[in-house]
Amino acid sequence: MSRSIACIDYRNGKVFIAKRIMTGDMGGRWEFPGGKIDDGEDFVQAIKREMMEEFGVEVEVGEHITNSTFIHKERECTLDVFAIKFYEDGIEKPFKLTEHTEYAWENIDKIPQLNFVDSDMAVYEKIYKWCKNEK
Repeated sequence: MSRSIACIDYRNGKVFIAKRIMTGDMGGRWEFPGGKIDDGEDFVQAIKREMMEEFGVEVEVGEHITNSTFIHKERECTLDVFAIKFYEDGIEKPFKLTEHTEYAWENIDKIPQLNFVDSDMAVYEKIYKWCKNEK
């Protein structure tokens, strides 16, 4: 089974999202940033590594929000969703993108209108409820 993480930074009514580069199955689609957990990593290590690799920044890791199990390419996968906090917002000092073409702070209500990856949409309702409780 494959394990992945998705990261939610929600503040001022907006959530951080990123648009994947055009390669791969989900290329060009929006996502909550994250990635695969490498062998020997725990959730915190994986989150910190992924955010450094993908955006060149350190983050604070918060609570576990939810998880979901799904089938991708005939393989069972689990997605764990965590709250994170970027120390900077990427606006004054842009993040360095390696796996994405752009990023945005978007209203949580607008996520279903975007071309979002399927695995993130599977947990959207729980993320939405969590965000609305975090106001």
